Amino acid sequence: MKYNLSDLGNRKRGETVEITLRGSAANVRLMDSSNYQKYKNGRRHKYIGGLARKSPINLQIPSTGRWYVTIDMQGLRGTVRSSVRMLPNALPRLRQPALSTVPSLVQKDKEMAEYDFVQKKYDVFISHASEDKNEVVRPLAIELQSKGLSVWYDEFELKIGDSLRRKIDKGLANSRFGIVVLSKDFIRKGWTNYELDGIITKAVTGEQVMLPIWHNITKREVIDFSPSLADKLARNTSSYTTEEIAEEIAAIINEYTFNNK
Repeated sequence: MKYNLSDLGNRKRGETVEITLRGSAANVRLMDSSNYQKYKNGRRHKYIGGLARKSPINLQIPSTGRWYVTIDMQGLRGTVRSSVRMLPNALPRLRQPALSTVPSLVQKDKEMAEYDFVQKKYDVFISHASEDKNEVVRPLAIELQSKGLSVWYDEFELKIGDSLRRKIDKGLANSRFGIVVLSKDFIRKGWTNYELDGIITKAVTGEQVMLPIWHNITKREVIDFSPSLADKLARNTSSYTTEEIAEEIAAIINEYTFNNK
């Protein structure tokens, strides 16, 4: 298989590579050294990217190391020319004030409002039952963060004295994707149903995209809980690893971001 190759050299996590296509659509892959060797030898490999129909495409380096970009026409017709460049680094990320600036870790809502003014935006909001944290949710949240995504996950965002409902409302309102980890424990919870209602409402209005994940639950149990949820394309932890699910979600979000610029 013929392909265009760009050796990006050693890059740092968070850097952004821009790929510009001239011609038809093409398959764009960002890979580390190990996966590039697998790709070159026709073996199964992992990558960031996918089928690009428009350009430029911006992909973020997920971890420090040597990286490559390949562009090929596998499964496509036509020809394409391409150019690849690294974009200048962005300014440091805007962060909320450090806890050291807070007079007390335990605050009333009125006091917290004085420095809860930054409306942080998130790529994904993860709705889940606490019983599923160790096995699925925490590893998934960490994996998504490692891929450069901004994740609303309670262990990342909640601090002592925070208003739980207010934090959840803000997280839901400022997230573009809502991940719902459906399990037997999820169905029994009150807070999870509150979060799910918010995600479904935003999905119906087109403000948010819902991404369901099934964990230790059958289709019949999902149907009994919500027939509409059972019809949605989902990933099941019995068939996919957390890493594989995170890769798919990151690819979907990167493509969505690119197509909606």
